[in-house]
Amino acid sequence: MAGESADEVFEMAAQLFALLSTPTRLRIVCQLCDGEMNVGALMRCVGVSQSSMSQQLGVLYRGGVVGRRRDGAHVYYRIVSPRVMMLRDTVCGEAGIAPARL
Repeated sequence: MAGESADEVFEMAAQLFALLSTPTRLRIVCQLCDGEMNVGALMRCVGVSQSSMSQQLGVLYRGGVVGRRRDGAHVYYRIVSPRVMMLRDTVCGEAGIAPARL
């Protein structure tokens, strides 16, 4: 954030908060506290349908929050945004989940 104006910082923060504005997306981010997970495991942990999970992961991916990689038939997701990692640590801590150090 060095070199960015206050307005730019506020704009980036607002965009990030919009990406994380649903409980489902926050649950996904917290589940990724332990590191990379495949879609099936995320669905079981978060308790949503495949279509909902795909939609939410798509939003997070397009927003630069998560990265993905394919391994055969499985797609794995991980947090890639440094700013989200800082927020993730706070949210996971409040939820009683110890974030992994990636």
